[in-house]
Amino acid sequence: MGINLSHPGCLKITELTGSTATQKVFSCKLVGVGSVPVIITDGNKNSLYTGNLTIPLAAQPQVTMNTSLGNIVIELNPAKAPITVDNFLNYVESGFYVNKIFHRVIKNFMIQGGGFTADLSQPATQAPIKLEAGNGLSNLRGTIAMARTSVFDSATSQFFINAVDNKSFDAVDGYAAFGKVLSGLDVVDKIQAVPTTTRSGLNDVPVNNILINTMLQTK
Repeated sequence: MGINLSHPGCLKITELTGSTATQKVFSCKLVGVGSVPVIITDGNKNSLYTGNLTIPLAAQPQVTMNTSLGNIVIELNPAKAPITVDNFLNYVESGFYVNKIFHRVIKNFMIQGGGFTADLSQPATQAPIKLEAGNGLSNLRGTIAMARTSVFDSATSQFFINAVDNKSFDAVDGYAAFGKVLSGLDVVDKIQAVPTTTRSGLNDVPVNNILINTMLQTK
């Protein structure tokens, strides 16, 4: 009949080889921490098990961003920003961030990327997400947040890393922080210090492209 597993703390639940008729083994990408409900049903949607699984804070997902100036390791916080983390990891998993650039760099403010290629074209993105600003995570130096337009629920793929404390972004109508830099803050500082220009109608574009070569979930 088959077995179906529902777990909102996981992305892309996959049954692993080695499962048997009496024991199933699954893997997933974690996007939740704390006590998370687990529901198991059979192929006819009959309930087989309902309970909670506690995922420790130490299991928070991490992403390694390889840039042309070095690596930045980012720890995500799905407990505070579940929609935003889910969205970000979907882009990471799909390979969307490969060969993108930091297209907006302002010294002593922030570095923004994840939406443009080196020729400043913009690939199609997923649907915009609900704004999760005011979630208790402050836009302090080294935190990552989603960029958006003047429309609150408009964030797609673009993100920025705060180069300084930007606490004015913390209001419910501000910008949703969803993680922090664990290592590579020196790379952030290298990026924020590069010379910029105006190109294709965009301000604060680095004179020499700062590439995001790859972005992979490493935990």
